[in-house]
Amino acid sequence: MRLTKPSINALKLAEGKAESIVFDSVLPGFGIRLRAGGKRTWIAQYRIGTKQRRVSFGSVETMDPDEARRRARDIMAKVQLGGDPQVDKQRTRAQAHETLADCIGKYLHNYAERNLSPRTLAEVRRSLNKHWRPLHQTGIHQIGRAMVAGRLGEIAEESGPFAANRARAYLSGLFSWAVEQGLTDENPVSGTGRLAKEISRDRVLSDEELRLIWEHSGAGQYGLIVKLLLLTGQRREEVAGMQWDELDFTSESWLMDASRTKNSRKHSVPLSPLVLELLASIPPRGDRALCFGTRVGPFSGWSKAKTTLDQRINAALRSTNPKAKPLAPWRLHDLRRTAATRMADLGVQPHVVEAVLNHVSGHKAGIAGVYNHAAYAAEKRAALLLWSEHISQLCRAHKP
Repeated sequence: MRLTKPSINALKLAEGKAESIVFDSVLPGFGIRLRAGGKRTWIAQYRIGTKQRRVSFGSVETMDPDEARRRARDIMAKVQLGGDPQVDKQRTRAQAHETLADCIGKYLHNYAERNLSPRTLAEVRRSLNKHWRPLHQTGIHQIGRAMVAGRLGEIAEESGPFAANRARAYLSGLFSWAVEQGLTDENPVSGTGRLAKEISRDRVLSDEELRLIWEHSGAGQYGLIVKLLLLTGQRREEVAGMQWDELDFTSESWLMDASRTKNSRKHSVPLSPLVLELLASIPPRGDRALCFGTRVGPFSGWSKAKTTLDQRINAALRSTNPKAKPLAPWRLHDLRRTAATRMADLGVQPHVVEAVLNHVSGHKAGIAGVYNHAAYAAEKRAALLLWSEHISQLCRAHKP
């Protein structure tokens, strides 16, 4: 019997049967399933090897026989090409329940926690959970390039273009892993552009640039952090996450536990008189363990604070010369690179500079790399004192 509207309307389920399938006499495998509750569904039945498969694709009430016949032919054509429509349907159904949040959880547990360093893992976790939160409940197969690009623009406005670049890289890493695991078929980050051109990582600031940054850094938390970054040569997140119990004012030292450093090694930073003066200016806030920040975590709001600092510097330059060029683009990490380079210029030995920076390379590699956090303590103190005095002289020389 050819399945048409009249023939379908005449179909009835035999007494006592829970269901029955009636096949079309023209298109093999195309049929209709009748159930005791009155539900009638179009089906396509086919064979994969020795196994028989059956897939339903619509109800009689919502799809007429001609459309159902076309759908059945498409299904049979996929089978002829080596596909399995039933498996495809199951995969699509599973993907509909796989949200970005689900994928993030699997990625962090099954890959990132096993392959990334603690510091990198923390940054990846923070970015995926913070910057991509608006898409967390979206199915990963529904996330397309336009959606990713739109969110990247929002991240750039909220946290700055470099944060958007990092968020883009971390999401791309997640989707590359998801494709490998068969959780999705493509990486929607591919084809999206970076929100800012990355500044070359060889920028060393001049004395005049250092003076301008110091002078206009401001009196707030960000200004203190900028000055401490310059004076100590430590990393941004290490200074921003500084804790009161890490500071020993008796020995004039800052001791970071291995969990707080990028290379997972304890690190002792001698504190110069100028650094101690800056730390003394931080107002106490009850039993708060962190020196900086206003909420649960360390200092945040980097992009806005950096933009404001650059605006102050450029306004000062224009006030003395309306045609003055703005300060060339720079990043906070340039302060660390500058401190290392200029200490070397002042005569500090390379292995001492590496000890100050907590680098495990070059002179500190191999046997020297197993030294404890007190290694080169006297040399590090002398180097940082020399560097601190150089910065002080720069600022004093410009005072009227």
